[in-house]
Amino acid sequence: MSLVLDVAEWAEEQFGSCDLGDVRRTRRAVKVATHMAAHPDGTTPRQLEEWSDLKAAYRLFDQEDVTFTALAEPHWRRTRAQATGVCLVINDTTETDFGIHRHVEGLGPTGDGGGRGFLLHSALLVQADTREVIGLAGQELFYRQPIGRAKESSYRRTQRARESEVWGRVIDLVGPPPDSVKYLHVDDRGADNIEVFCHLRQQRCGWVIRASQLTRIVQTPDERRVKLQDWLAEQQVLGTYALTVRATKNAPPRTARLQVRTAPITLISPRRKTPYLRQIGPQEISGWVVEAREADPPKGATPVRWVLHTSEPVAAFDEAWRILEYYETRWLIEEFHKCLKTGCRLETRMYATAPRLEAVAGLLSVLAVRLLQLKQIAQQHPDLPAEHAAPDAWLSMLRKLRRRPIVTVRDFVRQLAGLGGFLLRKGDGEPGWMTIWHGLDKLLLCLRGADAARQKCG
Repeated sequence: MSLVLDVAEWAEEQFGSCDLGDVRRTRRAVKVATHMAAHPDGTTPRQLEEWSDLKAAYRLFDQEDVTFTALAEPHWRRTRAQATGVCLVINDTTETDFGIHRHVEGLGPTGDGGGRGFLLHSALLVQADTREVIGLAGQELFYRQPIGRAKESSYRRTQRARESEVWGRVIDLVGPPPDSVKYLHVDDRGADNIEVFCHLRQQRCGWVIRASQLTRIVQTPDERRVKLQDWLAEQQVLGTYALTVRATKNAPPRTARLQVRTAPITLISPRRKTPYLRQIGPQEISGWVVEAREADPPKGATPVRWVLHTSEPVAAFDEAWRILEYYETRWLIEEFHKCLKTGCRLETRMYATAPRLEAVAGLLSVLAVRLLQLKQIAQQHPDLPAEHAAPDAWLSMLRKLRRRPIVTVRDFVRQLAGLGGFLLRKGDGEPGWMTIWHGLDKLLLCLRGADAARQKCG
C-alpha cells in the first residue's frame, strides 16, 4: 500500500523535496499541504485557520519559483520510481473554468470561449494487475490557442501548433519505463493520431488507444490497403461476452451481447506531414486492433462498439479480453478529475492571477491522487490489519466514536466513511472517496480537540 494516511507524514513525503528556490518555502509548502490534506474541500482561509499561516500561504503561491511544475514534479518522479511489472499510463485532458465574470489576470478561454481557465493534461500511473493507483507520472498545464482562420487550408493547419500535440509532450515527459517495467498508455479517441503512436514507440512504450478514425486507410499483412472498418468486417468472431448497459434518458437498461474480433494492422504515415513527422522521417506503425461490437441491438438503441488500437498481440479471445479490461480502467482518470474539481474544489479557489492558480493546481493535483487512493485502500488490501494502515491514536478515537470493532483495513475505511455519512447498510456496497474523506475530516478534528484538552489539563 503506497498511501500514507497521516497527513503530516504524507505532506513531507510528497513536497519535502520540492526545489522552490529557498528551503523555507519548501517547509511552508509542506505545512500548507498538511492543512489542505486535513480539509481538502475547504477554501484556503478555512484550511489555514491562523491569519499568519494564511498570509504565508498567499506569499508562497505568489513567488516566481513556486510553480505548478515545481510543486508537482517530485510527486511525478516518486510515482515513476514506484512502478513495477506492467503499468497502465492513463492519459486525458480536463478543462478548468473559473468563471467568465471573475477577473483573474492571465487565464485563457475554455469550452466554446465562454469560460476562463486553463487545460490540464495528466498521466495517471496504475498497476495493471491490481488496478492500484500509484500516482501521477507527469502532467502539463497549458492554455488554449486561438482557433485558425476559417479559410485556412488543410496543409497550413498541419504546420501550425495544435492542441493535440500535448499528448506527445506528456508521453515524452513520462519517458521510457524503468528496467523490468512495461508501460501501456491507455487513451481515449483524442490520442488516435499517428504522432502519438510515434512518440510512444520512441519512448519504448506500448498502447491501448480507442480508435476515432474507422475510415482511415490501413495496411493488412498481405499489403492490401483498406479502410479499418472494412478490414474488421472481414475477421471471424473470436468470442462473445455480456455487458450491462446503463439506462439513458432515451433508453432503458439492457444487457448487450458483444462480439469480439481482432486483426493485425499497419498504420500508414499521412501524405501531409506535420513538422514533427518530417523531423523523424517516414513511419509505419505495426500493431493490432480489437473490436467489441454489439450484436442485434434493440430497435432504436445505439449499438455498443469499441475499437481499440494496441501494441500487444491479440490473436486469441483471452488476449483481446485483457486489452478490453485495460481500457475499462480509463474511468480512473475521470475519477481523478472529479477528485481535483469536486473533492479539492480547484475551480472555486479565489486567487487573482493565473500563476497563483497554477501553483495551487500543482499542489491540489497531488492531493487529488490521495483522495482517489483513499477509496482503494479497502479494495486492494481488505484483510490487512488496521494497525498497518492507520496510527494507533486514529484507531482508538474511531473505535470510541463508532463503537464498533475495527480489525482490518476494510473495517477501518468503512467506519471512517460511516463517520462521513456512509450508512453501512447491507446493500450499500463499498464507500466512495467523498464519504471517506468527510469522515477523515471529522476524525482529525476530534483528534485535535482531544489533544487540546490534554494540553489544557496538563
